[in-house]
Amino acid sequence: MKVVLPGGTGQVGAILDRALTAAGHEVTVLTRRPRRAHEIAWDGVTLGPWAAAIDGCDAVVNLAGRSVSCRYTPENLAAMMVSRVDSTRVVGEAIAVAARPPRVWLQMSTATVYAHRFDAAHDEATGVIGGTESGVPDYWAYSVEIARNWERAQAEAPTPATRKVALRSAMVMSPDRGGVFDVLSRLTRLGLGGPVAGGAQYVSWIHDEDFVRAVEFLIARDDLDGPVNLSSPTPLPQRDFMRALRAAWGVPVGLPATRWMAELGAFALHSDTELLLKSRRVVPGRLRAAGFTFSSPDWETAATSLVRRARSARTASRHNLFARGGHAA
Repeated sequence: MKVVLPGGTGQVGAILDRALTAAGHEVTVLTRRPRRAHEIAWDGVTLGPWAAAIDGCDAVVNLAGRSVSCRYTPENLAAMMVSRVDSTRVVGEAIAVAARPPRVWLQMSTATVYAHRFDAAHDEATGVIGGTESGVPDYWAYSVEIARNWERAQAEAPTPATRKVALRSAMVMSPDRGGVFDVLSRLTRLGLGGPVAGGAQYVSWIHDEDFVRAVEFLIARDDLDGPVNLSSPTPLPQRDFMRALRAAWGVPVGLPATRWMAELGAFALHSDTELLLKSRRVVPGRLRAAGFTFSSPDWETAATSLVRRARSARTASRHNLFARGGHAA
């Protein structure tokens, strides 16, 4: 199978690239700064020679967009909007002009499209789209608008021969450096992995291996299109999420943080508190109805496996450093 990954050099893209290549598929990554043989340059805005990679491929999985790991300033929010909408639009243009268009286009979206909510879970059929909640920062509504425009750009693309799926993904948990699991793990090991602002807000997540399996499942299933939630079936309150992560790392204590402490921490990490404070209670209604089974459905098991992999990666890295030092001597 030939798969094209626009924006495939980020954390999620690297996970998919690695897994699909290992499974024997031919993967092409579209990136602004190509460095490897299977990477092609594009700007995410205009059609160019890169479009030839889409003509004749089997599947496109578009992951392009400015990282949300930043301060949510007006400038950064605008960049998030433009990068997502423009890249989705131009991928649609490339598919539309292809002589042999791909049979499926999976478009990254986000579970952030749903409302801040504690009382019930959001699935695709009954979930409430956010943007009108009271008592939350105004810019949270802009994050929802980004997601809506992102999905609209795909839905409106004139690609009748290509099935389109919008991946409303929760946070993808992998031990890769710089990802959300890595950041939370570092805070946990420092003793800072306690509840934030009481910890009642829900965390929706998906194990990286289940994310890859879900992508493969959606590529193969010709009967699924439109929005699909990519999240584990067991979202849980942030205080319980962090308690399980502490247990996996063997850290007995995690200091709690108030809302203002979270603001200071997010500022220091060049991030934003929406990622910590918005209650994302999202469940995979359509995936489960279609027969998809999760290999890591509960967070306790997933956290244990991720910590095991993180420890192995750290050990391997230390051994590699020692071997290079020994060789140099």
